[in-house]
Amino acid sequence: MTGPAPLLLVDGANVVGSVPDGWWRDRQGAAARLRDLLVPLAASGLPAAGGTPAWATGVPLDIVLVTEGAARGVPPVAGVRIEEAPGSGDDLIAGLAAAAAPRHCLVVTADRELRARVHAAGAACVGPRTVRPR
Repeated sequence: MTGPAPLLLVDGANVVGSVPDGWWRDRQGAAARLRDLLVPLAASGLPAAGGTPAWATGVPLDIVLVTEGAARGVPPVAGVRIEEAPGSGDDLIAGLAAAAAPRHCLVVTADRELRARVHAAGAACVGPRTVRPR
């Protein structure tokens, strides 16, 4: 692969909220657990699965986990950057997706409105199960 690694933007609130495992009792802890699940993907990319673009499979990824509200304060680790939204996480994700062009950008979210916004900016989308199986 030449050029920058594809950008994987993860809607932390949406992905964490996709599994009812008690995340609401410790939002920051839930975001840290999600961050840790993302680490291996930085080197290996996403698995080839339905809906995942070929350019994001089996290749190193530049991963950004977007946190907001009570989930802020999670430190970054090697392979996963953290962006803390001062307000709406969706607004930050849409802005990051727009700024990424013409680089490949994949947003992980199930939020329909956010999906429409990032598609308009040229990004692709996949659902939470892509990075967090149930």
